[in-house]
Amino acid sequence: MISTPAHRRRIAAATLAAASALVAAGLQVSTPAAAQPGRASVIAQAKANVTRHADTFGFGAGQALKVKDVIIDADGTQHVRFDRTYRGLPVIGGDLVVHQSSDGRYQGLSRARAHEVAVKIITPAVSPQRTAATALKSAEGVRHAKSSPKLVVWAADGTPRLAWQTTVQGTGAHGEPAGQVVVTDAADGKTIESYDSERQASGTGHSEYTGDVPIDTTQQTDGGYALKDPLRGTITKDAHNVSSSSLNASSGTLFTDADNIWGDGKKFSTDRATAAVDAHANTAWTYDYYKNTFGRSGIKNDGKGATVFVHVGTNWDNAQWSDSCFCMMTGDGDGVTDPEQVDLDTMGHEMTHGVTSATANLRYSGESGGLNEATSDIFGTMVEWYANNPVDTPDYLFSDQSTPPWLRRFDKPSLDGRSADYWSRKVGQLDVHNSSGVANHWFYLASEGSGTKTVNGVQYNSPTYDNSTVTGIGNQKVAKIWYRALTVYMTSTTDFKGARAASLKAAADLYGSTSAEYATVAAAWKAVNVI
Repeated sequence: MISTPAHRRRIAAATLAAASALVAAGLQVSTPAAAQPGRASVIAQAKANVTRHADTFGFGAGQALKVKDVIIDADGTQHVRFDRTYRGLPVIGGDLVVHQSSDGRYQGLSRARAHEVAVKIITPAVSPQRTAATALKSAEGVRHAKSSPKLVVWAADGTPRLAWQTTVQGTGAHGEPAGQVVVTDAADGKTIESYDSERQASGTGHSEYTGDVPIDTTQQTDGGYALKDPLRGTITKDAHNVSSSSLNASSGTLFTDADNIWGDGKKFSTDRATAAVDAHANTAWTYDYYKNTFGRSGIKNDGKGATVFVHVGTNWDNAQWSDSCFCMMTGDGDGVTDPEQVDLDTMGHEMTHGVTSATANLRYSGESGGLNEATSDIFGTMVEWYANNPVDTPDYLFSDQSTPPWLRRFDKPSLDGRSADYWSRKVGQLDVHNSSGVANHWFYLASEGSGTKTVNGVQYNSPTYDNSTVTGIGNQKVAKIWYRALTVYMTSTTDFKGARAASLKAAADLYGSTSAEYATVAAAWKAVNVI
């Protein structure tokens, strides 16, 4: 769609009205960091509160705080998120959130697992060269790999120690982004943990997904048009099937067109702009969902748009968000049965990884990794509900357009043969895409309730661990609770029980601790065995 001045005015007016409605309702409005009034004084007061309550925060000599985010509620309540360093080294598992009143009085904290972060030895016994070699050897299946060790204080389990955190980056078998993070003890070289550095969805595409849709473009000086969204700052590029390891924000070719009519909507289209249409439109819907629902301006809440690459790799049947280039990457499918990975909830899912990284930064390992994936499933699904597209009808079936009948589902996750319906002590040992089932199931129960129900023509039947009956409060309320929990209370090491506590705090903030919403959140967690 041509981006005319009149259209821009309509969008701006709608955005302002939505934000005003949130303020009037007393809900959280996440003001862009650069635009927050008195931000410097809020941060200064938060640092003073940490110093004043040093024992509570475990804050002592050699430590420093690096501000990551500031959220100011409609009533003025302030939430300042910090990363922590010790003698200049980042502390993994040392992040915290200071909660304070509108006048800066200390009200409480949310803290990752680490309390004390001091380490006795600051000089590593193991060299970075030996560390890099160990990490490269352990990163099986990563081609053309490069590694970059850095010293950190690793305290994610509550016991601080000097460690090497090595990121191995390369490509997989189809040219897709692939990588691993390997954490090793700097004293003896033993591996503490390792996990995938890439946050991928596991879907495939079968069609062009959203039919005929309007898209915002930019008219160029030569009279043609480009897939550069003037409202959101997003640009969509052709990666020309190069591998992800060759991509950065300046790579690829911006899509251009003479008549502002893009693609042909066909399966396995030879028109390379067809995948770009879905990618461009679905990125815009994701941006608008966060903006108009939560007042969040872009992935990092700084008003900046991302770069979206289509046609990444060769026969890569997946999609991914990358923090390093602040970009979205989508493959062409397997070239036989599966077309491009650009459907609506997949795009929303992957871009939500960026939102999570910019806020709670849930570690992509163990239970926090399951919560990371679930957050992307939840908000990817909510983008689908927000768009309300007649071709891709809203549902609780994740990636149903690109992986019919669905890749994951919310009402009973175990129907995929891999995912968990309920929490158990073994959940943290599952792949994060499968442990996510616990939070996905919670989200469905809190939204729609237990038992049999038909929504938009799809029949669901959601069980409960304790055979209880849960009555839902609607997915919009639950999503708002989850967003506040993510951005205000969760930290990098939050587990499922921590997520329960965070979501109950968020429900109390938004609706009151004696509200039906609060009770439903608690009941839904109990129904998935998180108590």
